[in-house]
Amino acid sequence: MSTLDQDVLAELDATALADLVRQGEVSPLELVDAALDRLERVNGTLNAVITSMADAARQTARAPIDPKAPFPGVPFLMKDFLAEVAGERLTEGSAFLGDFVPGQDSELVRRFRAAGLITIGKTNTPEFAVGATTEPRRFGATHNPWDVTRTPGGSSGGSAAAVAARVVPMAHGNDAGGSIRIPASCCGLIGLKPGRARVPLGPLYGDLFTGIVSEFALTRSVRDTATLLDAVAGPMRGDPYFAPPPERTFTQETEQSPGQLRIGFSITTPLGDPVDEACMAAVKGAAGLCASLGHAVEEAAPSFDAESLWAAFTTLLCSGTAWAVRDWTRRLGRAPGPDDLEPFVAAFVRRGETLTASELLLAVQDVQRGVRDLIGFYTHHDVWLTPTLGQPPVPLGTLVYRDGEDPFDLRRRTARFSPFTYLSNASGQPAVSLPLHWTHDGLPVGVLFTADHG
Repeated sequence: MSTLDQDVLAELDATALADLVRQGEVSPLELVDAALDRLERVNGTLNAVITSMADAARQTARAPIDPKAPFPGVPFLMKDFLAEVAGERLTEGSAFLGDFVPGQDSELVRRFRAAGLITIGKTNTPEFAVGATTEPRRFGATHNPWDVTRTPGGSSGGSAAAVAARVVPMAHGNDAGGSIRIPASCCGLIGLKPGRARVPLGPLYGDLFTGIVSEFALTRSVRDTATLLDAVAGPMRGDPYFAPPPERTFTQETEQSPGQLRIGFSITTPLGDPVDEACMAAVKGAAGLCASLGHAVEEAAPSFDAESLWAAFTTLLCSGTAWAVRDWTRRLGRAPGPDDLEPFVAAFVRRGETLTASELLLAVQDVQRGVRDLIGFYTHHDVWLTPTLGQPPVPLGTLVYRDGEDPFDLRRRTARFSPFTYLSNASGQPAVSLPLHWTHDGLPVGVLFTADHG
């Protein structure tokens, strides 16, 4: 395969690559080799992939394909967090896990594999996926392909950087407060956080952090997003609850006119933090585009107690982080040592461990009460349009813990950077970041569309 051929393949989305495989114009092994070659060329600069699965990927690529699968032979990457690949190292960005190797696949991994995807490696993430930038102490920072001095976002930053750099057409991500949509905005990608329980977390987990966590992926085309969601959505037997079944496939939805949508757009944040002019311009441009397409667009925002909801949501994150360390302590048979956790994560764990059960339930109550107020907005609007982030991708180091600072000052700085994304985790609504704007100096800026439940 010529260098030109590889460059052409790198620009195609997963749907187009799958079509080439079915037509016999390219083999899965050629696609895998091309992706691995591209990875070798860029990863020294980006530090997006921290575990290679090259040998296993080539072995899978040599096996017969299922032409009826949506993505036969298409290279893919797994984020090194939450979803487990049997026989492959799982670190979750933490020294605490060492080189732990799980013995079974998560259900989502099985569904990715059944869709025909071939995983070539695992991507970098902050420790326990806590944070809006991907700069773990264990593996070092991942760099943004559009400007290597800037963050690719987090926590799915390694996946986002690899997709933006054309290593693979799409990659796994998960989202507890924006971790798919933040890197999608920073790297110029499509980042969908599906609605609550749309994608299963089993077999190890039923739900996580009272339902704020979603699994899915980052892509470069809407059709890839829809087709992949068709492949992986739906409950696993034994799930505690599941999303309402769709009326038609998500792929079919992309081919249907939505009719006239009632869209409310906002350029002010719920917590009153400033928004960068480029992010405001992105929303105004998207609002104008939607109006030109015939939708009813007005400036509007939900009314709710943002400070209370943010504080209660932070409590859920702290308790969830403490739970994660407890879960791994039980699985590993040992507690973390003094150097096993980063200071910011350790502070979240300490806060979570001091919470009583009643305090956690009060936080759940406050989140759910705030969500009831927030969701009233969708009585009169179909979609809420906002910036994905309050700023374009910031320089690396901006959103990491600084020795001696109050860890919750970093949490507030992170909230200023990502003032909108956590709201749909709290509510369970679906939300997608779309790459509809660029700054004057060539940095991507995403806009966030949030829809009602289901």
